[in-house]
Amino acid sequence: MVRAADRAKRPARTSVWLEGKAPRGGATRGGQPSSLDRDRITEVTVRLLDAEGLAKFSMRRLAAELNVTAMSVYWYVDTKDDLLELALDAVFGELDLPDPGSGEDWRDQLRALAVGYRALLVRHPWVSPLVGTFLNIGPHSMAFSLCVQQVVRNTGLPLSGQTGAISAVFQWVYGFGTIEGHFVQRCASAGMTQDEYFHQAMSTFSGHPQFAENYRSSADIMEARGGDTVEEMRERDFTFALELLVAGIEAMVARSVSE
Repeated sequence: MVRAADRAKRPARTSVWLEGKAPRGGATRGGQPSSLDRDRITEVTVRLLDAEGLAKFSMRRLAAELNVTAMSVYWYVDTKDDLLELALDAVFGELDLPDPGSGEDWRDQLRALAVGYRALLVRHPWVSPLVGTFLNIGPHSMAFSLCVQQVVRNTGLPLSGQTGAISAVFQWVYGFGTIEGHFVQRCASAGMTQDEYFHQAMSTFSGHPQFAENYRSSADIMEARGGDTVEEMRERDFTFALELLVAGIEAMVARSVSE
């Protein structure tokens, strides 16, 4: 275990994955048998983050859930940030990655990756801020990143455009999934379904003189989109936007071939 004083003397670390340490666990500590290991601690961390959110998470809260002392947790991880980084990588392991070498159409594989990433962000809303905090170089995160790169390479885009294509698709998915996840959380906090929350918000919006004109100008667009529920409307938007991106990649491939 690294003492707090020792940690304070050390420079900030970029990633737990660059430490080069083997995970502690399984053995005894102070002569007492331990039922903990880093995988178990990470699993409970994910569960707490899902249930209570990132703002309420603490090592003390985690220790209470594990029925151990906070110092016992620090035997397995040096810092709270290390643990959050481990939890972040663990949930990336939930993604079902396609095989880019299987010969399957890249369009279908890209769609599958985008759908899976969106679902991950909605299922674990705390992932969004952590993605922008850590390097995400754990094994599961790297497997996802490598799969995305290989699928985009299969599109036929020139190398100079492949990172742009990755950004267009997956930064958009990040934004879409983040907003969706936050909306789901907000509805749950209010004790309302998504449809109840949406209709209440729209009623307030349409009845306010300041926003009435904006509401009328967008009403035809919303009607044309269709969908009887918030989830249906959101699904239509996501599917159409994703198809726009796929079509854009196809168009850029065709342009590069003709040049």
